[in-house]
Amino acid sequence: MGLTFSTAAPLFAYDDESRIVSWNEAAEELTGTTAAEALGAPCWVVLCGVDDAGHVICHQGCGRGRLVRKGCPLPAQVMHIRARDGRRRVAVESVTANDHDEHVYINLMRDAPPPVADEQAASDELGPTPRLTPRQLEVLGLIAQGVVAREIARRLFLTETTVRNHIRALLVELRVHSQLEAVYVARRYGLV
Repeated sequence: MGLTFSTAAPLFAYDDESRIVSWNEAAEELTGTTAAEALGAPCWVVLCGVDDAGHVICHQGCGRGRLVRKGCPLPAQVMHIRARDGRRRVAVESVTANDHDEHVYINLMRDAPPPVADEQAASDELGPTPRLTPRQLEVLGLIAQGVVAREIARRLFLTETTVRNHIRALLVELRVHSQLEAVYVARRYGLV
């Protein structure tokens, strides 16, 4: 699949296996990674994305990639990616393109502003820390690793229904509507 795109924005595209199928010159400039190095490699290996706290967010089976492959519209993800001079804070916007049985996932990258300098202001904005049970924290940790409910059930020796009940309780307690939001908010609270 030799895809090319006409844009000045840093852009890469990956397939259903998260293998990079297109990496433009602007992406080379932004990261210092050449197209020859990126093409065919898993996107999470090339980007090595972490959040502001240093938690890994680009990994095999990541939740964001799974949602993008389902065609879910997502807000831009801010992350620190591997770059020529160390790390670079960028916002990655994902677009799903479908042509019958062919799927490609396009990611536009742009520099992101620095994180909020005043951590107290950020915690005041969040409100009190949610009270999660030890089991809910365990489930949340696995969700943050991109593990799906069926696999969480297998790993924790629970039924899938029980795991889904824990997930629903997490969403309510964190006041969010999706597992991706739950992970984002939990990371802001320092729960994962």
